[in-house]
Amino acid sequence: MGVLSSIKEKIFGKAATTPAPTPTKQAGATSAAIAEAAGKAALAAQAAKEAAKVDVEAVMEAAVKAKGIKLNWRVSIVDLMRALDLDSSLAARKELAKELKYNGTDEDGSAEKNMWLHRELMKTLAANGGKIPKELMK
Repeated sequence: MGVLSSIKEKIFGKAATTPAPTPTKQAGATSAAIAEAAGKAALAAQAAKEAAKVDVEAVMEAAVKAKGIKLNWRVSIVDLMRALDLDSSLAARKELAKELKYNGTDEDGSAEKNMWLHRELMKTLAANGGKIPKELMK
């Protein structure tokens, strides 16, 4: 499991890392019936996704509180990872950068690269059903 998957699992739970089943053709079903069932399933999945948006801020605040130390997860990728009890080493952040498709020239571990990681992680969490405060999406 990659670093990104570990972060998503900590925030969204195990269900977020498991793909949803796709409708399959049943014996004797017509193409129109299958298409209609698939359409209904897609609408239901979208409605469930919207209703089930995870409040990332609340999850992170609870994680920080449980740690009992001051962590600035809103700005620091290292503190965010530490709050989730994940490895925040340079090697782990390099792996996360690969997973998020970093193609910049900043040095590993630099403030600029760490800020990019944090920003891209927030975008990725939002794209996967996370409710992210607007100020963290900049």
